[in-house]
Amino acid sequence: MQPHVRGAALAGLALIAAGCDRAARAPETVTQKIDPAAETAVATTKAGASKAAHAAEDATLTTKVKAALFAEPGIKTREIAVDTRDAVVTLQGNVESDTLRQRAVRLAGETNGVNQVIDKLVVKSRRVVVQS
Repeated sequence: MQPHVRGAALAGLALIAAGCDRAARAPETVTQKIDPAAETAVATTKAGASKAAHAAEDATLTTKVKAALFAEPGIKTREIAVDTRDAVVTLQGNVESDTLRQRAVRLAGETNGVNQVIDKLVVKSRRVVVQS
């Protein structure tokens, strides 16, 4: 046999041997191929739904805290930002007095569902105008 014919014959035998291995394994069914993809899609959907639920809960807490602050006399809600992440409320902005700062923090902390309040409120200093 000539060398190039012998090489072709060996390559053919190698392909047949490789094909024999495939015949020994049962082919995957469509269901076997789809099931892992479906499981991944379900897990991704559950994770997304959980994140959306947390975001909705945080938005609800923010609204409740803002409503409580709005109802409180003396607190200027336009000067206070309320942010909520994972039931932790952050109050940031300006208030007229330390008493109002404490009241705002207390109201936020007493809101049902709030786990913690981070106080970043600043008491405005009153300018004293001296006339000469």
